[in-house]
Amino acid sequence: MKRLLTRGLVVLALLASTVLAGTPASAIIVIVDPPPTGEMSIELVAMAGSGCAPGTADVAISPDNSAFTAIYSAYLAQAGPSVPVTENRKNCQLNVLVHAPAGFTFAIAKVDYRGYGYLQRGAVAQQRANYYFQGMTVGSYANHAIAAPLDDNWIATDSVPIASQVFRPCGEQRNLNINTELRVTKGTSTDVSYLTMDSTDGSIETIYHFTWMRCNIK
Repeated sequence: MKRLLTRGLVVLALLASTVLAGTPASAIIVIVDPPPTGEMSIELVAMAGSGCAPGTADVAISPDNSAFTAIYSAYLAQAGPSVPVTENRKNCQLNVLVHAPAGFTFAIAKVDYRGYGYLQRGAVAQQRANYYFQGMTVGSYANHAIAAPLDDNWIATDSVPIASQVFRPCGEQRNLNINTELRVTKGTSTDVSYLTMDSTDGSIETIYHFTWMRCNIK
């Protein structure tokens, strides 16, 4: 099937010299590729928002430690005749804790957002997202317009340059906050349109790709 691909850049208000803000000055950071093979896990600490009622989202680490996925089962925004305006915008905030292999830290290097769209000609749809570590600078939202008409899967990708990647401070277990939003307005359309970030069959998911670094605390 033809996929709609939109690409965006997450603009973070940090310079390369402050990428490791909060990391001890004595820490020596070395980029690791491929990812470390040590034991790793992820915990979904909390979720909130109109797009992720309790029990409708989950997270999982990839087998090779290169990424984790966020999976939603009831994330849908819609607009059109007889659709309440409260259904036009849905949002979700996930609070996750990544237990990294000993001696390593990470940043989010790329995010692949996926879902399904049924958009009538004239409808207007948008997906937006940001993510940041607890207690650190909140990055700017990346906005992705989803073009209508559409009756297919959609994909939107955020790629973060290495100089702008924000790493979790070495030796600290700070939670990662993930904020996402779907918006649909009927515009000039005359029928119902909707946008989802669902994965009821496990095949549609958001993938957060890691950049790994080694922490040598002196």
